[in-house]
Amino acid sequence: MRIRTKIIWIVLPLLIATLLITGIISSESARSGITRIAVAALGFKAQQLNKYMESQWDLLVTNKLSDNADYITVAKNAVQSYANTIVGSPTELIFAVDSSGAVQMSTSPVHETEAERQHIAGLYKDDYIGWVDLSVGGKEMVGQTFFFTPFGWYVFVTNEKAIFFREVTNITIQSIVVLVVSAVISLVLLVIFSLYLTRPITTVVGAMKNIITYNDLSSRVAVEYKDEIGELANTFNIMIGELEKAYKQIKDFAFQAVLAQKNEHKVRNIFQKYVPKDVIDNFIASPESMLVGENRVVAILFSDIRSFTTISEGYMPDELVQALNRYFSLMVDIIMGRNGIIDKYIGDAIMAIFGAPVKHDDDALQAVLSGLEMQEALHAFNQEQKAAGRPEFKIGVGINFGEVTVGNIGSEKKMDYTIIGDNVNLGSRLEGLTKQYHQELIFSTSVYRKVKHKLHCRLVDKVVVKGKTTGEKIFTAKRSLTEDEAVAWNDYHDGLKAYYQRDFPQAIRHFEKTLKILPGDSLAEDFLRRSEELIRHPPPSDWEGLEIKHEK
Repeated sequence: MRIRTKIIWIVLPLLIATLLITGIISSESARSGITRIAVAALGFKAQQLNKYMESQWDLLVTNKLSDNADYITVAKNAVQSYANTIVGSPTELIFAVDSSGAVQMSTSPVHETEAERQHIAGLYKDDYIGWVDLSVGGKEMVGQTFFFTPFGWYVFVTNEKAIFFREVTNITIQSIVVLVVSAVISLVLLVIFSLYLTRPITTVVGAMKNIITYNDLSSRVAVEYKDEIGELANTFNIMIGELEKAYKQIKDFAFQAVLAQKNEHKVRNIFQKYVPKDVIDNFIASPESMLVGENRVVAILFSDIRSFTTISEGYMPDELVQALNRYFSLMVDIIMGRNGIIDKYIGDAIMAIFGAPVKHDDDALQAVLSGLEMQEALHAFNQEQKAAGRPEFKIGVGINFGEVTVGNIGSEKKMDYTIIGDNVNLGSRLEGLTKQYHQELIFSTSVYRKVKHKLHCRLVDKVVVKGKTTGEKIFTAKRSLTEDEAVAWNDYHDGLKAYYQRDFPQAIRHFEKTLKILPGDSLAEDFLRRSEELIRHPPPSDWEGLEIKHEK
């Protein structure tokens, strides 16, 4: 927006606001004065009519004729005649109604509608006295009201609303016209003034544009004025001189920066195939952190293709590589889509991390969902394998959640961004247990605590994995359960409760119920076999139900 326009937009509203406030105050004062006069005029007529009616009634009372219907009628006729004399124009109307809203006296014929009659009757019922807006015969009216109890009349002294406020309306229109004309004149004067005020600045801007357009830093702006505009032109000339000196250096720096950016882009593209993008970003932002490790709580996922050696025997080498690449592409997309990163490939196995280098509140849940989605994707993959006459893949997924050491580990010549620690080993052991328990997914107690309210979880066993001395509860999970699965899982868990409480006969009954609903359920079959064996050979007193695993 040009300065000229800004001046107009700043000053014009101030002028218009001043004119508007003055016009509104003047208009409202005139409106208020005229309205008070008009209202007072109608009020005066209502007051005079009321006095006349009271005088007629006093005359009847004085002569003891207030009970004579004929004389009351004569008095009412006299009141109507008086009302006719005080009506000042054809638009004025004086009339009286009874409690039902029916007209009893009027200075002109009144053709009230049923709705109008009901409205007037409502005013009568509410004992309303004073200024009133109403509709009579389809015309909007304003006026004064009062009650005359001796006749049972509710009297209206009115005038048509449009006529009553005509002068007020005229004043409003005149005020608007004056305001518009004043605003137009102000706008014209402002345009002329702003053109005069900004002409020197426009000259300087034009000279600057010529320098920019032709890229000629030897050009200078003419200093025409000995004021702030002149100082601006002189300062600009000094700045152009300094820019001319630095221009060559800037071009050199820019060229070097472009080369460095292209090289960095190439390096990124190459190393993102081996190192996660977040790791590269962190290292570029803070190179000194490359050799520094840190302790962090993460979720560790291990997956492995079962009996891969046997499967590979049915492939030619190039076909095996193609199949593995398709398999790894599916699995990696799922893991990375859940904010995980691939730590490494161990033959046909995948090790993934959730929570490093970037931590998320739901890393454990995302790891479990990745494991479930990997099994779902494997089903579609196996359909293609089956159609091509190739062996199907079966995988096991183990997940642990705990503190590890994460960072770049290795030597200055070869480093890996990875994690180490006891929790990593446990994750690997859990993957190995999927074969023994015939489960697609097994995770630790620490993972269970994070996902138990989000997924349907099932206790698999209490085990002591190889290399550990303490027991660990292990679990599996599903996104959803069928009605039969929900009932069977409840029976299974009831059976486990009885099993660990040494009530083996009760445990057997629950496991048999589970197998009746889910025939061939490997976990229920295993605990049923254990329970029967423990009945034949009762456990020692310190038995805790732990299964000690001697294999990885």
